Amino acid sequence: MPATLSYPGVYIKEIPSGVRTIAGVATSITAFVGRTLRGPVNEPVTIQNYGDFERTFGGLWLESSLSFAVRDFYTNGGGTAIIVRIASSASEAAIDLPTGASAPNDVLNLLASNPGEWGNHLSITVDHDTADATDSNLFNLFAEEFASGATETFLNVSIDPDSARFLPIVLAQRSDLIQVKTDSNGAWIMPDTRPSATTTAATSASGTDGSVLSENDYIGSGMQANKEGLYALENADLFSLLCIPPYSLTGDIDPTLVSTAAAYCEDRRAFFIVDPPSSWTDKSSAVSGVSAFGTNSKNAALYFPRLVKPNPLRDNALDTFAPCGAVAGVIARTDAQRGLWKAPAGQEAVLNSVSQLEVPLTDAENGELNPLGVNCLRSFPAAGRVVWGARTLQGNDRLASEWKYVPVRRLALFLEESLYRGTQWVVFEPNDAPLWSQIRLNIGGFMNTLFRQGAFQGSSPREAYLVKCDAETTTQNDIDNGIVNIVVGFAPLKPAEFVVIKIQQMARQTEL
Repeated sequence: MPATLSYPGVYIKEIPSGVRTIAGVATSITAFVGRTLRGPVNEPVTIQNYGDFERTFGGLWLESSLSFAVRDFYTNGGGTAIIVRIASSASEAAIDLPTGASAPNDVLNLLASNPGEWGNHLSITVDHDTADATDSNLFNLFAEEFASGATETFLNVSIDPDSARFLPIVLAQRSDLIQVKTDSNGAWIMPDTRPSATTTAATSASGTDGSVLSENDYIGSGMQANKEGLYALENADLFSLLCIPPYSLTGDIDPTLVSTAAAYCEDRRAFFIVDPPSSWTDKSSAVSGVSAFGTNSKNAALYFPRLVKPNPLRDNALDTFAPCGAVAGVIARTDAQRGLWKAPAGQEAVLNSVSQLEVPLTDAENGELNPLGVNCLRSFPAAGRVVWGARTLQGNDRLASEWKYVPVRRLALFLEESLYRGTQWVVFEPNDAPLWSQIRLNIGGFMNTLFRQGAFQGSSPREAYLVKCDAETTTQNDIDNGIVNIVVGFAPLKPAEFVVIKIQQMARQTEL
């Protein structure tokens, strides 16, 4: 009823329906963590295609297995990706612009926007043809990177901290190529006078790419608190899949990093795609090595063997690559075409642009690896190279895990994340029957939509899922403690991993 009834007539009041639609989260946002040619360090950057990766992170690089994994991801149908660049002992190129003033503040110190040898190709041009010739603090600055041809122009910038065009702020907000150097306290180092009108190149070899990464560069001491390395993903709102390609094209990542990354995925409700060690050069080494792999997490899956493809940086000679990026692309493609409840495997799960596999596997060899939770990549005459396994690292038959299959686990993670985000409105609501009814209505609508899309087993909603939130799940003691309990169950679709065809010869009866 309106707060005040003051005149005779009709009063209108809108009443909330209580319906709050729960939207399903994205299922195939893939995070890649590792070394790249250039780009922001320890900062998650979202890209939508390989062109974005080339512009921001420099494209393919022989020292970066991540760059090839990202290429494979998009070649196989990937969509949104999050890139976290890690650089070990790398440095930014320096460019010192002379000012003509006396020491010590006679130089404007600029740096490349991020570490790497790419910054050694930078050149800065300064002129004084500004909008106000009487302002001795103003100048125009032009940056150019010769290797890529990228250019930037900054007109009427100033060394005066009170100016609206103060150079350090303008560069911090608008430049992808350069920045002003800071001191040990993070304060910008500024000269007494503006730089001279001249062209200055980067100091020779001042920018370096650093060294090959190690485990400490991902999960070293203090990195979780500082949100660096793997934990830079704390600054990403959501990712569904995680790829950590080997430290180098022919190398591996440490078992400790594998187990830590898998545990981190369990915390973030994400799924880790694990590459096989480079020492697995045949079936026997895979069988003996899987038991000491580092983790049997339900949020991780291992794919074997590695891929053999042309390497454009080596005149298209065949080279060996980790499969994680290609598999992530197949998963993303399957999610888009069939839904994440469809196993990302089978004849539809073709690995595009893969010439061959490092270890050709027979049916018998596949039969030894599959019960151990190793997903095989196979080559078939008609289908080509395909993903031929859909088990998590808890897929070993001896574990008898309910999270044996990749689509079942990923569907559960999708439901958890979607319901977590979609029920935030419940917090601080009055904890009584009307609230419980709204919860059942909203979650039930979400689950029914998935049922109609074919996500669950069963011929009716009653057989496919349940949503329970009432006086049985939430007792008076729970209410007194501020707790509302919601029970959501679902009947998952499990892949037809073994197809058994029974053939019987029929004896023809003799007619009398």
